[in-house]
Amino acid sequence: MKRSSFSRNVIAYVGVLITVSCLSVIIISVLRLPDVKMNLIMPRKLNHHVLQVENGHVIGKFGEMMLDMLPQDLVFTVFMPSQKAFERDLRLNLSESLVLGEKFDNTYAIISRILGFSVVPRRIVLGSVDVEKEKYYDSLSGFGLFVSKDKKGVLVINRVRSERVDVMRGKIVLHIMDGVIMDADFEQSVGPDFVEED
Repeated sequence: MKRSSFSRNVIAYVGVLITVSCLSVIIISVLRLPDVKMNLIMPRKLNHHVLQVENGHVIGKFGEMMLDMLPQDLVFTVFMPSQKAFERDLRLNLSESLVLGEKFDNTYAIISRILGFSVVPRRIVLGSVDVEKEKYYDSLSGFGLFVSKDKKGVLVINRVRSERVDVMRGKIVLHIMDGVIMDADFEQSVGPDFVEED
């Protein structure tokens, strides 16, 4: 009877010793792990389309105003009009808009409205869009965006073609568009005034 009691104690002792040893190894391993940045774990595949934005040289002043309205620590995709598209389609003039006063307030209101139509709260890069297959996304304002890529690999959103894609600004992905994405009502409100002749 003493032998079976002794053998049970030895087995229990060995079991406890193995458990404590394993837990010690795991705890020491976890404490010694270096801090690893996410981009080292999941490397980004870079292509010729990626361009880092610095000092607003790529996107222009209206684009900078638009980006300043977004929190920089969250992921967004912005289908941003080019500087030329801001001027052509929205009739915004940079020199007039920079003057403080009513014209500036109007410019700010227009750009904030365009922001609602052309920003998606998720990451969309050219590589995630299939050729000639349309994907639907809701913008911040709930406006429907139909995103596709044509046979030449050009990104198209609601029939507006891109000029430059996958421009990175922190966590924000910018696609510079050759036009302005907006709903029909807003397009009419910013469209040219028609003067009827007698």
